[in-house]
Amino acid sequence: MPEFIDLLPPSEALQLLMDLIRVRSEFEELDTRDAIDRVTFKDVIAPHSLPSFSRTTVDGYAVRAVDTFGASDSLPVYLNLLGEVEMGSEPDVSIAASQCALIHTGGMLPKGSDSIVMLENTQVVNSDQIEVMRSVAVGENVLMIGEDVREGDRVIPGGRLLRPAEIGGLLALGITRILVTRRPSVAIISSGDEVISPYSDILPGQVRDVNTYTLSALTERLGALPVPHDIVPDDEDALYSAAFKALRECDLVVITAGSSASTRDLTASVINRLGEPGVVSHGVNVRPGKPTILAACVPEGHDFAKPVIGLPGNPVSALVIATLFVEPVIDVLHGMRSPRIRQRVLASLAVNLASQSGREDWVPVKLIQKGGSYIADPIFGKSNLIFTLARADGLAHIPSAATGLNHGDEVEVMLL
Repeated sequence: MPEFIDLLPPSEALQLLMDLIRVRSEFEELDTRDAIDRVTFKDVIAPHSLPSFSRTTVDGYAVRAVDTFGASDSLPVYLNLLGEVEMGSEPDVSIAASQCALIHTGGMLPKGSDSIVMLENTQVVNSDQIEVMRSVAVGENVLMIGEDVREGDRVIPGGRLLRPAEIGGLLALGITRILVTRRPSVAIISSGDEVISPYSDILPGQVRDVNTYTLSALTERLGALPVPHDIVPDDEDALYSAAFKALRECDLVVITAGSSASTRDLTASVINRLGEPGVVSHGVNVRPGKPTILAACVPEGHDFAKPVIGLPGNPVSALVIATLFVEPVIDVLHGMRSPRIRQRVLASLAVNLASQSGREDWVPVKLIQKGGSYIADPIFGKSNLIFTLARADGLAHIPSAATGLNHGDEVEVMLL
């Protein structure tokens, strides 16, 4: 069996592919409520300031700050109470010297007032007067006009993933429709004579298809559209036919199995038949997943290359490598202008972990909470055992410069 040549570091291999990807400018308009986990097509500009009026952040009394200066428990300031500010409407009172008005959280400041004395720092004397036992500064306990955003501000840049906070911000501005990029489509092809559908009765020597479904689930979670294909046998023409069709119809093609350097493995050969430039990296210095294939091919009738990724057939390797390579490619195709930030935690290793210098390792671990910190307990298993990952909370990262990590060493864990 031939060995891989010139294994590239994962970041270098990924950059070779990224340099060849062209994002098409396709978009659709959605109801903002339905745009969670979508990507903005262009900058969003604030149509008005937010808040659009000055309002209180506490229950209390609207006052002029100057009238409260020097107030204390032993020497309170007395203010005349004009009435109460009604919620949801413009106040019908105006605050002059030594006057105040009762106001509730979110209420609009009356004219003449510039701050709020909290309710607990006051005492009612009678229906027309209160005591103030603490001074306030101008703007204290108040949200001013435009303190969040001002009219004309770029509130969300183009290429930004819309999270719950962005959805709330858009609706706070009355933006009920939003332009988002089109969801990229991802063709998923599993190959192998021994691979059968999970819905079929299994015979000796056969294995159920796992990769189509784990990769489809990952694709869905990333906001893309999975397009599963029928299982392809170990036949070059059959694989080429499926990949050719997938490349024409989808934005990204992912092929599992057939990526290792054996005579039965056909993926690299098939990819090079799909179009130029073809394979840009065959073999990545990472474990698991060394035989990963990264490629870009210009389909017949097109003038730009589409990414094609060949994953190992073993379910653990396929899912780990998809997280490292398929995910960032999907994000670029989705129009994201900066990398997705994956949630990571720091943990102490429960045992020693061996590694090879120059190779990046990702080890499934179970996280055990101990006080305010975590212990990472490795889950050892071969890369064809899917429950190795199902039992894991994340992947501990051993950098390429390390020759292993010791018990108690701090390790970064990427959550699954």
